[in-house]
Amino acid sequence: MTAVKLENRDGILLITLDRPKANAIDVATSLELYAAFKALNDDPALRVGVITGTGRFFSAGWDLGAANDGEAVDADHGPGGFAGLTEYFSLTKPVIAAVNGLAVGGGFELALAADLIVASETAKFWLPEAQLGMLPDSGGLLRLPKAIPARLAREMILTGRRMDAAEALALNLVNRVVPGEALLETALELAATIAKSAPLAITAARDILRETEAQGVEAGYKHMRSGAIPSYQAMLKSEDALEGPRAFAEGRAPEWKGR
Repeated sequence: MTAVKLENRDGILLITLDRPKANAIDVATSLELYAAFKALNDDPALRVGVITGTGRFFSAGWDLGAANDGEAVDADHGPGGFAGLTEYFSLTKPVIAAVNGLAVGGGFELALAADLIVASETAKFWLPEAQLGMLPDSGGLLRLPKAIPARLAREMILTGRRMDAAEALALNLVNRVVPGEALLETALELAATIAKSAPLAITAARDILRETEAQGVEAGYKHMRSGAIPSYQAMLKSEDALEGPRAFAEGRAPEWKGR
């Protein structure tokens, strides 16, 4: 039975991880998740992805049961990396993580790989890998110190310290914290707002943010203006770049063509 359920919500791909009891992820599940994110990427009618889980867990991370059955700690989880998203660097569409509960280890790393995070009030985030003889090397080591103060990230990585939803919001690790019953509605509303923007502009914005995040402002400008980011050049030359101002002047909603 599939562990990943897909639903098209008016151009928003809702991806639900449903693998009781804890939505743990083995290689097969990573490949299913990658297939879902690739479907989002490849279908022009899909604009935004929302990834969530069922039950108490968003995801408990790597399936230690699979490890006990022989799945190696450095197993190949496919072209998208662990959970299908943590190394899917060519994905052109934004993803929102709707964290419904506990995001543990690789489950936390999956959420960190998303563009935005909406969390339920009961959500908790932590990285227990060091206590299990491993490392959070599916993005935790690399992404968390960029998302929260570096010394706190080090503490979480080295000690397994847990962070609740309120602290995550105070540190801007998450974008929203809402009651559990409002989680999916809030994430879908946020996705729908993104989907109102021009698709080429969204893709270019994500590419520019990713490629310049380690640079200063001046260096970032030089890289952005250099012609080295194809999606930015495509946006500048697009029909949509003309349609937006025209629609604004005419007092109507723009009709995006993605070209």
